Amino acid sequence: MRKLWRFGLRGRLAGVFNGRDNGFGTVRLGLALSVVITHATSLGFGWEDLGLAAFRGQTNVGTFAVFGFFVLSGLLITRSARRVSLPRFVWHRALRILPGLWVCLLVTAFLVAPLVAWHERGSLAGFWDWPRGPVRYVLANWFVGVRQYGIQDLLAASTPWGRQTESSVFDGALWSLVYEVACYAVTGLLGVTMVLRRQRWLVPVTALVLYGLIVADQVQGRELAGPPAAHYGMVNLPLVGEVFPHWLIYLGFLFLAGATLELYRERIPVHDVLGAASAVLLVVSLLAGGFFVVGLPALVYLLVWAGVRLPRVFHGIGRRNDYSYGIYIYGFVGQQVFAGFGLNRWGYLPFTALSLVAAVAAGMLSWHLVEKRAMRHKDWTPRRFRRAVAVPVMVGPRRSTAVWSDDPTAPKAGVVAKDGPVVGRGEEPQRARR
Repeated sequence: MRKLWRFGLRGRLAGVFNGRDNGFGTVRLGLALSVVITHATSLGFGWEDLGLAAFRGQTNVGTFAVFGFFVLSGLLITRSARRVSLPRFVWHRALRILPGLWVCLLVTAFLVAPLVAWHERGSLAGFWDWPRGPVRYVLANWFVGVRQYGIQDLLAASTPWGRQTESSVFDGALWSLVYEVACYAVTGLLGVTMVLRRQRWLVPVTALVLYGLIVADQVQGRELAGPPAAHYGMVNLPLVGEVFPHWLIYLGFLFLAGATLELYRERIPVHDVLGAASAVLLVVSLLAGGFFVVGLPALVYLLVWAGVRLPRVFHGIGRRNDYSYGIYIYGFVGQQVFAGFGLNRWGYLPFTALSLVAAVAAGMLSWHLVEKRAMRHKDWTPRRFRRAVAVPVMVGPRRSTAVWSDDPTAPKAGVVAKDGPVVGRGEEPQRARR
């Protein structure tokens, strides 16, 4: 039995996933592109979302990809939270999400929307009027929650999605950001209260509680398919708008499940047989039923296994340039505009190809012009908090003083003893002979 277990065992997650040499960038990119491909059916032609019928109405490819994002976020964000302080964690998360979002809102409101208005109405008369104008669009959505999807009823009559929903929508993909940030907030709270280090068992226990609610939904036929079930209600919060507890339960479970794998990484086996079994369970649950009870746990392990077991040729993707976030937030906008301009008349495949090319181009521009530049400031510290603490050490009968330099070309900072040698940090000074 032991020999059988060793067959396919690649080690523990702590040993296999211990650096940036992995395939998680490839997985994220694949998930982002899946969202764009899925939206091509509904946004371009008013058809049902890709995969909805094949998956027995349980989910679609786009929502499935969002589920995957939350698994990976749970794994990676928890690792970050354990390494840095709470202020630094908040700063890193803000830099990763907000600059790209803000520029996307500005581009949508002041570049894309005027072009759509001119195309649909032949002028910009009334375009700037409050409260459905572009300025209100930016101000309503700047804090990750979406409180205004449309601008002046544009795209409501000119797109299949607008006619179906009878509403103006420019970037529906932004709906998931508020739940992502909510998971960040919980992670930060767990980090500052030392739960991630000293009481890590609370994370899998909480995940099991949420999983229990998911099982109860499955038994009672209240699955999360499309809009959240009404029995969980909705909460309207300041700054972020509508928040659905149903989404918090399902996405929160996936996030905490990914976090659990990170917290217990020294015990989690990376096993090829388990990876293959997870893939089989996932596919069967999607095609035959039981996705939320069987498929979601399988998805958690499968994505993490794939991230560390993909061939090395895929390990470089996303390591330096991560386009997945930009593809995700701009893909919906591009497809709505293309449909509004009538480019869907070319057919499904050309429309999908155009959507992918435009989304990737927008993702690349977003990364190189905004996101990457913002992340360069991840180590920034306010001047008032920059301190150089000098710890005096005794060298013979006299004290030493610490010498620090802001010059990067200067020698290594150390302790210069009066009438004594330079002592590097971490080194113990020699005692003076008497």
